[in-house]
Amino acid sequence: VQLQASGGGLVQAGGSLRLSCAASGRSFRMYTMSWFRQAPGKEREFVAGISRTGRTSYVDSVKGRFTISRDNAKNSVYLQMNSLKPEDTAVYYCAVDMSSEIRVGPPFYDYWGQGTQVTVSS
Repeated sequence: VQLQASGGGLVQAGGSLRLSCAASGRSFRMYTMSWFRQAPGKEREFVAGISRTGRTSYVDSVKGRFTISRDNAKNSVYLQMNSLKPEDTAVYYCAVDMSSEIRVGPPFYDYWGQGTQVTVSS
């Protein structure tokens, strides 16, 4: 099983990026898929999650700016990030929790992608 994240990069404050995560090896359409991020010196934090039914959840700091979506036919999850701020700078990870719930704790997640760097300049 492999999760391949892509789409990170360097962007100015106020700009946009779209992260993608493609899964291979098995289907995750029945499970929750989420994005986490980790900034230098900080713990990994939940950013957004989407359940198998399309229900979504976001950390307060990104509500109204980020949108998570999934394409079960492509076994993929996406994160559209708008109005980016310097404090959004981090390595972003996609992850799968083999559960129907959207849980925010990293230990609940069974599979992780390799991470993609997002840097927002002021």
